[in-house]
Amino acid sequence: MKTKFTRRQLLRASALAGLGALAAACGGGAAPEPTQPEVAPTEALEPIPGAPSERPRAPVNLKEVPRNRTLIVNYGGAGGQYTNQGITNPWAIGFNHQEGNALLWEPLFYYSVFANKEIPWLAESGEYNEDYTELTIKMRPGAEWSDGVPITSADVKYTLDTLIENDALNYHAQVAEAVKEVQAPDERTVIIRFNKPSPRFKFEILSLKFDTGIPILPKHVMEQMYDVVAVPGDDDMVHSGMFNTVQTPQQKIFDLREDWWGFKTGFQKKPDVERVLMIPISDMTTTAQRVVNNEVDATLDMRPSLIRSVVEQNPKIITHTGRQEPLGYVDWWPNSLWVNTQLPPYNNPDVRWAISLALDRDTIDRFVFNGVKLTTIFPYPEYEPLKPYLDRVRPRGEALGAGRFSLEESAARMQRAGFTKDAEGFWVKDGQRVNATIHGFEVIHADIAPILVEMLRRGGFEASVNFGTDAFQRMVDGQPGLYLYGHGGSLIDPYATLELYHSRSSQPTQAGIGGSNRFSRYNNPEFDRVVDEMSVIPPGDSRLNALFEKAMDIYWGEMIDIPLIQWLHRIPYNTTYWTNWPTQENPYLNGAFWHYTFPLLVLNLKAAA
Repeated sequence: MKTKFTRRQLLRASALAGLGALAAACGGGAAPEPTQPEVAPTEALEPIPGAPSERPRAPVNLKEVPRNRTLIVNYGGAGGQYTNQGITNPWAIGFNHQEGNALLWEPLFYYSVFANKEIPWLAESGEYNEDYTELTIKMRPGAEWSDGVPITSADVKYTLDTLIENDALNYHAQVAEAVKEVQAPDERTVIIRFNKPSPRFKFEILSLKFDTGIPILPKHVMEQMYDVVAVPGDDDMVHSGMFNTVQTPQQKIFDLREDWWGFKTGFQKKPDVERVLMIPISDMTTTAQRVVNNEVDATLDMRPSLIRSVVEQNPKIITHTGRQEPLGYVDWWPNSLWVNTQLPPYNNPDVRWAISLALDRDTIDRFVFNGVKLTTIFPYPEYEPLKPYLDRVRPRGEALGAGRFSLEESAARMQRAGFTKDAEGFWVKDGQRVNATIHGFEVIHADIAPILVEMLRRGGFEASVNFGTDAFQRMVDGQPGLYLYGHGGSLIDPYATLELYHSRSSQPTQAGIGGSNRFSRYNNPEFDRVVDEMSVIPPGDSRLNALFEKAMDIYWGEMIDIPLIQWLHRIPYNTTYWTNWPTQENPYLNGAFWHYTFPLLVLNLKAAA
């Protein structure tokens, strides 16, 4: 039996269906969005502060919500408008949880990194057996989909079974490798049996935090779709979250559901936020002016000079550290200069070391970060659960010289790799210079990338910056150059970051294998053995310590990627309309509203008046 679709859904789904192979090849990346078919006109929206007024709006009917009950955030889009509006199915090509859709979908568990706390949600509990080969989940009673159908163990089983079977879906490989079978003996019980001990499955797969984890999808809706990847979902897709949505190229509107199951059961109290309005970024200068003018309440994180200017111009604007430096918090996304370690000359550890030795990290701290120590020798965020591990190996990295600046040592490494300098002072071998083009993103790397270029050129590397629209795809495809990008890895123990360098992601010709932050294509059987052994040991077990030392000795010895900076989220919070933002004095959450934990932020914000 097939679901009946609207004309709009059918047109968009047919246009998207042919793109499934592309999305799978690109590690789940967004595909081009087809033109939206026309819909019958109704009453038009009133202009929204900060939204582009010159573009036509899609007509819809919406209730009136006062400004002091409307949370306005400026984020995402391309060229000042959204191109993926109405893609609300988490499995569809082009779905993006960061642009508000996290408000529509819910997990079994959330995790708050600063509170270091698991927050059961659709599940009441999840308990492993003694050897971590089985996980039993108890579902929360009273949870419902937006159409009133109960959320049960059958939905969890369907979600996991589909992830196992459908190789076009993100998390397919991880779930298929780990899970032997899923049983739903009754409506409230899920039993997951694993192929081997899987002590991190609940945290890494079943818990939403930052940008990782899976939401639970409605079996009774999804199983009727002819292709779960091709159907976009649209504004009226059945979902579990506390908001409904209306999306246009100019804005994405999320209105509170009065009948949300969490309110009806008493699980949560209704928040002061009745509407979330997300408007796309045109440029960061305009974005900064909007938050200073009280037109928006929060934005994408800003570079140091811009956030200082914003805070100085409006006394109502705070950050995670209030109005004091560093005006932000350490995110989970430490940045390295990645390379494709399968590709000459980056396949030579001496070349990777030479690049690292050419970077003066103290100067970066001084000039880019106003003296705040953010450069790092780790591919890890320095979070409290990780610090015991990092402190244990830090002396080893310093003794090896990770993070050291020495143009002399850099030159010696390049000469040992067979390079000489040409007439212009650039390293060359067999007539070819090292391609040291830095691929990155202007909106977040405009401050540091030019400084890195200058340092590399002084070290003899022909460096430049590519902030073009092809930058990320070049990373995913493993093209020549350096990739300025973060690690979406560990939060509570070292394993998840190390797994990014496992040889299962090393195939040099597999299109798109570099997606999901696996850009290095590193292949080392000894490293694999260490990581595989760690995979079956639970976080906190002392056996991890010696294995982590071995892994980091290899990481630094080989300089798999070139660790550079801890990533700082300098998010401006405007308190004119909203208070109780997460801060260092009130660290209930990381403040990035584009992460999966956005619903927890909404539930905690308080109207200023």
